Parts: sequence; structure tokens; C-alpha cells
Amino acid sequence: MKDAAIGLYTYLEFGTCVAAFLPVMGLVWARHRGDPTQRVPGQWMRRLGRTTSALTPLWKFHVEGEAPADISKRAYVVVANHESLADPFLLSWLPWDMRWVAKRELFAIPVVGWVFKFSGDIPLVRGESDSIKSTMTSCRESLDRGISVMMFPEGTRSKTGELLKFKDGAFRLAIEAGVPILPVAISGTKDCLQKGSSRLGNANACARVLAPISTDGATLGDVPEIRDRTRALIQTAVDAMRAAPPR
Repeated sequence: MKDAAIGLYTYLEFGTCVAAFLPVMGLVWARHRGDPTQRVPGQWMRRLGRTTSALTPLWKFHVEGEAPADISKRAYVVVANHESLADPFLLSWLPWDMRWVAKRELFAIPVVGWVFKFSGDIPLVRGESDSIKSTMTSCRESLDRGISVMMFPEGTRSKTGELLKFKDGAFRLAIEAGVPILPVAISGTKDCLQKGSSRLGNANACARVLAPISTDGATLGDVPEIRDRTRALIQTAVDAMRAAPPR
């Protein structure tokens, strides 16, 4: 009963935060809508994520590892495993700017969809070739102007928390843009909000920043090797984090 009451409070405080942030985000988006990096609108989206996750007693988030020293000056393709809809709240605590690729359905949700629109993040319709091309063009423009791009290479949330097969898109993008890949391992968010459920759980979750992976000299023929190496590194980190979760 207590957890149910806290869950209700969490949904209410989330709605209150959205209502408070939305007008400001709309004004910021209008002012910066011509900026291909969408850096400032993205900063406001991440502030919203940090604020609402900090206000719930259900979730305790941790960030481990060091960001690359040059991440404020050069772009990376950031990739992470995808356990839950709580992942973006956790990743909002990463200390650098980036644009996110998110499924277009999120942009169509009443009210919340306006937040996604004003965030400057990049919508994607999975399996639709025109949308994929448009998304990759927007990603490339951001990378070329020095802002990192965040992608979930599994393409969808894992029902069990076990890593799914990684898709090629993020790795092709990094090689074509000539930027490094920055892996981030996520553990614990599946207990915050499981796929297919609206029930919020009481959980600790952690995002661990791993060492960058260079794409210098790589060609598109190297995509499978870099993709699988990145997945293996994230899997190893996730296994270690589950074996010794944060307190």
C-alpha cells in the first residue's frame, strides 16, 4: 500500500514538473529552433528528467565512470543498453549535452509529446526507410557541429533485462561521421518500470560510462566487429553491476 501511494505521488509530481517546465521549454524551443544542434532545448529536457527523478523516493540513481575529457569540444555517438522507460531519466544525469534519437510514438502522446517536440530530440519511425534516412541526416548534422548523439542500438527495450542484438545504425553513423563511440552500461532501471507495466518500482539504478571506442581508420566493413565489441563491453559491465549493485 505504501509503495502504491508513493507511485501515485511520483506520477503526480511528474505531471506537475511537466506542467511547470512545458511553457519554458516551448519558449526555448521557439528561440533556438534554427539551431541544428538543439543544445539548449536538450539541456532543458535533461533538467526535467533530473528534477522529476530526484523528487521521487522510489528511484535512487547513480553515475559511475569518467566522461571523456574532450566531450565538451567534440562529438561522440553515445550508445547504451535499454532496460526501461526509466532509462532516459537515469541518463539525464550524465554530465554532457547530447541529442537523443527517440521513437516517433513518444512525440504523439498528449502533453508529453509536446515535451519531446520542444526537447530538440530526433524522432524515428522504426522500419520506415524515409524516417531512418531523415533521422541519420539530423544526427550527422549534430555530430558535424560538435554535439553528441544518444542511441539505443537494441532498438527497443528488453523484456527480461538481458541485452538484445545490437543493430548497425549507430556504428555506421559513427564511422561515417568520423567520431568515437562512447558506451554506457545501464543496470537496475528494469526494476524502476518494467516493460508492459505502469507500476513504478522501488529500485537503485546505475549508468556506468565506459572507455570510448575509436573509429579512426574504420570503414563500413568494420561495423560488425565494432558493434559486437561494443555490445560485449556493455554486457561485461552490466554483469559486474548486477553482481555488485550500488547501495
